[in-house]
Amino acid sequence: MSPLPATIPALVRTRVRAAVRRPARLTPEETAGRALTLRLGSLLLQYPDAELTSARTELTTVTAALPATPAAEHLARFTDWFAAQDPEALERHYVEMFDLRRKSSLYLTYYLHGDTRRRGMALLTLNQRYRAAGWDTGSGELPDHLPVVLEFAALAGPGGGEAPLRRHRRGLELIHRALTDADSPYRHVLAALLTLLPPPTEADRAAVALLVAEGPPNEDVGLDPYGTYPAYGNGEFAPPDTFVPPLTAPISAPHSHEEDQR
Repeated sequence: MSPLPATIPALVRTRVRAAVRRPARLTPEETAGRALTLRLGSLLLQYPDAELTSARTELTTVTAALPATPAAEHLARFTDWFAAQDPEALERHYVEMFDLRRKSSLYLTYYLHGDTRRRGMALLTLNQRYRAAGWDTGSGELPDHLPVVLEFAALAGPGGGEAPLRRHRRGLELIHRALTDADSPYRHVLAALLTLLPPPTEADRAAVALLVAEGPPNEDVGLDPYGTYPAYGNGEFAPPDTFVPPLTAPISAPHSHEEDQR
């Protein structure tokens, strides 16, 4: 898009830019397809336990039946890989990508606020948004876990339901970049989600580059009211660069993938 003439008043330029970035009004069929895409994304980004892997054929069939969109194409690439893998290999790959790497953690507020007190407030605010919409996650996960955010977006719709996704677009971009660098097929799921959001701005690109170079904000003191970090596994501390979300955040403790594997 070419720059707007400098002679146009600033307020008008701002409103024109907002109109360009505003999604077009969706038909009921498009809204339903979008919700299904988000729900599939939520399922595919969950830990591949026995229940999920047993549904791989159904997930592949549903994905193949989606209307032809860039998002559907990305999801089809992922489900083709997902359906062909050994279940134990899927579990190992998931843990490696999402539990052992900070730059592809699925906890979105971490990228915006890092390990600071602001993250605790962001988690509380997000949980209050869900409750205001009459939705109880019931998953035992933190409210910023991407599958939870996607399920809410699917249920609540493109406006307020997708607002948390738009707010955390930069985190989604970083996760996608990290998965691409790792050559993980999960990059296709993130790519599908990004096609549903407005195009990134130059500020978005600059912020993602800064996150890649420096990481999220950090705060060394004053974190106790918002959670402490637990031991990792059988009494061992997490290895370097491992992201372990707070267990005493203002909502329920996160689900443990290690327990699933026992």
